[in-house]
Amino acid sequence: MFNLLKILSQLNFLSPSNLGRLCFAIRQNGVNLMLLFSLTEKTRGQKTALVDSRETLNYQELQKHCENLAYLLAERHGICKGHKVAFFCKNHASFVQGIFAASRLGTDIYLLNCSMSQLQFNRLVQEHHFDFLIYDEEFSGLIEKSSYQHSKIVSYHEKNESINSLSDSALHRKEKLTASSSGKIVLLTGGTTGKPKQAIHRPSLFSFLDPFAALLNRLQLPTYSTAYIATPIYHGYGIAVLLSFFALGKKVVIQESFDAKRACALIRQHQVEVVTVVPLMVHKMLKHDKEALGSLACIASGGAKLNPVLVDEVNNHLGNILYNLYGTSEAGLNIIATPEDLNYHANTLGKAISGSQLQVVVDGKEVETGSIGQFCIRNKWSMKNSPSLWIQTGDIGYRDENGYYFLCGRTDDLIISAGNNIYPSEIEVALCTHPSVEDVAVIGIEDVYAGKILKAFVQLYSDKKMTEEALLSWLRTRVAAYQVPREIAFVEELPYTPVGKLDRKQVQTITRVEG
Repeated sequence: MFNLLKILSQLNFLSPSNLGRLCFAIRQNGVNLMLLFSLTEKTRGQKTALVDSRETLNYQELQKHCENLAYLLAERHGICKGHKVAFFCKNHASFVQGIFAASRLGTDIYLLNCSMSQLQFNRLVQEHHFDFLIYDEEFSGLIEKSSYQHSKIVSYHEKNESINSLSDSALHRKEKLTASSSGKIVLLTGGTTGKPKQAIHRPSLFSFLDPFAALLNRLQLPTYSTAYIATPIYHGYGIAVLLSFFALGKKVVIQESFDAKRACALIRQHQVEVVTVVPLMVHKMLKHDKEALGSLACIASGGAKLNPVLVDEVNNHLGNILYNLYGTSEAGLNIIATPEDLNYHANTLGKAISGSQLQVVVDGKEVETGSIGQFCIRNKWSMKNSPSLWIQTGDIGYRDENGYYFLCGRTDDLIISAGNNIYPSEIEVALCTHPSVEDVAVIGIEDVYAGKILKAFVQLYSDKKMTEEALLSWLRTRVAAYQVPREIAFVEELPYTPVGKLDRKQVQTITRVEG
């Protein structure tokens, strides 16, 4: 209760008039995402809420569009509480409005990963039996090739009915919508096995107090005015920051896809103070135009391992403004490293947030401080369809004597070579400290005698040259003998997934072709 009162105070919601408006909104509409607009409509109605490549909406306009859309989806398409509404969309205003409208109607919201394959989409359709689909036109071919037969609507279209045309319609409502509380929010990621993973979350003010408070206080979000969400909204990370900024009544900038040139221009144009990114995005923006990033006061990096070399690069060019956020689709946000934490150690994930129980486990038992094991997490805001109270993240790491957590890699990244347990990230970090090396991927290659041997794929800076033997000689003084790769292959560019994670599967495919 103390945390709730503290947060409501930070949001200026404790005045009698604001509390009265909140109670009235709940009675009229139910407990759903639309409450965020009820809390901000009096003080921030004319303030810019959302900017994308097509339009700019203030809070009053955004609320009206979402209300119109909810009403018309119910009237024309029969959408109601309990229905499964799937979103197959990139970052844009119609996607955001659709999420709020679906929440207002009490539906279960399914957020689909836009990079999924035809086979993965087919599986989702067969397993989940969606009642309604909101999609971008570029995915229409994939949808038509699937077995999906229920109602659907495109996000944007110049002539046909679409989300943007419905939300902007002039309405003469025959009757009010009944009050309805939010259903589930289901994150459907691509998954490392090819089969999409399902992480079910049920929006709850009390359950999400701790991660929301952590974002407010550790990242100092209330002090900023404008955020650019460069990460996909369909990931838990993206939607969490989006909703947090709307709760604060701030301006949010989004784009359908990330491009370093466009991102730098947006940050300069809107004087963006907070940006949500994966590390690769930061690297590309610094490489393109670091001068354009001068307005940034908080770079919130997540979704992939943060390289210490990039930490130093940000600190040198932009100051101590980099934050490292650790979470998973299943367990939500659990660890944050502030700039001060990254000064303690550039490779740390930071410290666990309040309300998160985190154990480092081997064979079902918690290990001692400093020992490596799998991160297992328990909290109030993790997915509701977990078979256990403790969620096994699949991430390997350790906690030091001061309570800081460190990531060594994934359980499936572990390479066993001649009896030695080797985590590729340790070698990759070492190689990346070489001034000629821009990026690295280390993988294991099958070997008759050692089980696996190490091979490093190295991307040099475009103006640098180096031989394999010279780099190996340099590395031998910095890692253990068993960590030195048997071979180094120089490549023009390493493969990354659409959300900025190193695609080790693709690297392995390249290896097999070369072999």
